[in-house]
Amino acid sequence: MSTNTTTVEKKYNKWIIILSIVIPLAVAALFGVNLRKLGFEVEPLTFLPPIYASINGLTAIVLLAALWAIKNKKVKLHEALMKIAILCSVLFLIMYIGYHMTSDSTKFGGEGAVRYVYYFILITHIILSIVVIPFVLTTYVRALAQRFDKHRKIARFTFPIWLYVAITGVIVYLMISPYYV
Repeated sequence: MSTNTTTVEKKYNKWIIILSIVIPLAVAALFGVNLRKLGFEVEPLTFLPPIYASINGLTAIVLLAALWAIKNKKVKLHEALMKIAILCSVLFLIMYIGYHMTSDSTKFGGEGAVRYVYYFILITHIILSIVVIPFVLTTYVRALAQRFDKHRKIARFTFPIWLYVAITGVIVYLMISPYYV
């Protein structure tokens, strides 16, 4: 391992820690802020849920394409697809926050067993969406640092978690969409 590689990883490790803490805290804090209830005259961004659910679906497709690319030794394509997947996740997050800051939360109206299924999927989706942040960032930094042995090791955990979060984001949307006002 070269000194340069160690420096790259150390430089980004601080950011990984900071972002892994700040992003979930900011989302939780902003989730509780409704600009309309605070007196701001903003239109509710009620058109966003199907868009950000579609972005979750696109993220899942891009992740699968990136896996295919690396398994077929198409490294540049894999790299580009992973950057697109990260961009999709950032876009999702911005839209998700925008929706919740301008609109009232929608309550799930299903009853019986489907209610338990919905909440199981929702809770695991939320928990893993927090857990995956440092995994994604660490996996990406290890690729940037050209530590591909370590990149592959952590990617084995990052990929299925991120894919689960992307797919369950779509499922949660499909399950709650009949209850949007």
